[in-house]
Amino acid sequence: MAADPARKLRRYQEMRDFGRTAEPAGGAAGPDGHRFVVQRHRARRLHYDFRLELDGVLVSWAVPKGPTLDPKARRLAVHVEDHPIEYAGFEGVIPRGEYGGGDVIVWDRGVWRPVEADPARAIEAGTLHFDLEGEKLAGRFVLVRTSRGEKDQWFLLHKQDEHAQAGWDAEDHPRSVKSGRTNDEVAAAPDALWHGDRPAAEAEEPVGGWQAPAEDELAALDALGAKGRWSVAGRELALTNLDKVLFPAAEGGKPVTKRDLIRYYVTAGPAMLPYLASRPLNTHRFPQGVTEPGFWQKEVPRHAPDWLTTWRNERAEPGESQRYVVADSVATLAWLANYGALELHAWTSRAADVDHPTWVLFDIDPGPETTFEEVLELARLHRTALEHLGLTGRPKVTGQRGIQVWVPIAPHCTFEQTRAWAETVSRTIGRVLPDLVSWAWTKDKRRGRARLDYTQNVLNKTLVAPYSVRPRPGGPVSVPLEWDELDDPDLAPDRWTIRDVPARLAERGDPFSVLLGLEQRLPGL
Repeated sequence: MAADPARKLRRYQEMRDFGRTAEPAGGAAGPDGHRFVVQRHRARRLHYDFRLELDGVLVSWAVPKGPTLDPKARRLAVHVEDHPIEYAGFEGVIPRGEYGGGDVIVWDRGVWRPVEADPARAIEAGTLHFDLEGEKLAGRFVLVRTSRGEKDQWFLLHKQDEHAQAGWDAEDHPRSVKSGRTNDEVAAAPDALWHGDRPAAEAEEPVGGWQAPAEDELAALDALGAKGRWSVAGRELALTNLDKVLFPAAEGGKPVTKRDLIRYYVTAGPAMLPYLASRPLNTHRFPQGVTEPGFWQKEVPRHAPDWLTTWRNERAEPGESQRYVVADSVATLAWLANYGALELHAWTSRAADVDHPTWVLFDIDPGPETTFEEVLELARLHRTALEHLGLTGRPKVTGQRGIQVWVPIAPHCTFEQTRAWAETVSRTIGRVLPDLVSWAWTKDKRRGRARLDYTQNVLNKTLVAPYSVRPRPGGPVSVPLEWDELDDPDLAPDRWTIRDVPARLAERGDPFSVLLGLEQRLPGL
């Protein structure tokens, strides 16, 4: 039987004065998982924290020179105290003067699979073989203890396999897989401060975000001709057809060009990226504009820049998409817009654990005879249902005709479980207003009524991302709402476009921000 995580964290807790340190004290363990994370940590000395999730904690080693794919290199790894699971996603700044004070980035993450049947026993014995599937690290590794004592020293080695690369150095790959930033960038504008006196779900406090372009960067975009090279967020992009109209004008408005689209996505990027980063992306492309048919694109094209963060689907069958974009920077958003990817749909699960979603989605899909007021009635019933269940969620307009409700959850359920749970909630809501709802699959059989669609709670099925543009005249946007905005008489599902969303964000902020980092458990029904 696995040791109690609370007992395993005792050494970690005894080493720290939580009245001074900003680190988490450690909460209750979550379900068993196989995540790994490597954090590049500039404290008193630079080192890489190599962590494997095992029996409710992160078993940890400090690797001064970082992991490597070079099978001829041996990396010193000092076995340190187990850390709380909450550390796995932390990127930000631990204040100076605290234990471990310095800047931290999520340098790599993914899943690990032990070769030994009992990895805890293998660690105790001094030799652990395992496979990594990360965004930088991959293949067979081995940890071997070399000496016991005050410092429990090991070697971390990569085996000779198809993933091995001679001369591979972690310092040649300095950017975070979470935000695309370096330690210097995090130190200059941290996404988060870490508060050890708060519950785990609230310990990471956002203090900035991915940085929007500076005024001189936007001025340079405006000054370009029909094409040219543009630098944004430390990346240089080759932009083309900037004056091409992608969206015809809506009533009383102006047409939207590709230049306008790029400007919108990089400006709204700091609000949008938290819902895209770390997730495979499906894109709806309209390279000729929305007056021509679009098409779905999942596979990363061969001409994509090498700095783009991507995720490989090792389970893909022949003919299926194998490599997906992970949108984790404003430069990536600019590249996508230039590429004609107007509509962005991120997976509801993260690349590091695609089988366990972190969102439950409800899609109120109106029929031809459904009025928007009826859509609002159904949305308010979702609010009532979530309040009854003790869950926090938020609605958003789709930018077309409907409303969606997003509920954040801990990655503890399979898609089959979340879909079944969402179906039960949806059918319960539908019984309250049966004259408005149909459960028929096709619109021609719904007799004009709305459908409460729970079927998007499936692997690689998606709904439009918060702040994504929709392919309609004027460039309407799918905008998150506060619940009380459902009572606004001026609310319309396509009320906001790319021209006025930045001003709304500046005035009101992001209503979905309260959902970020909130790991709720679905109650029984």
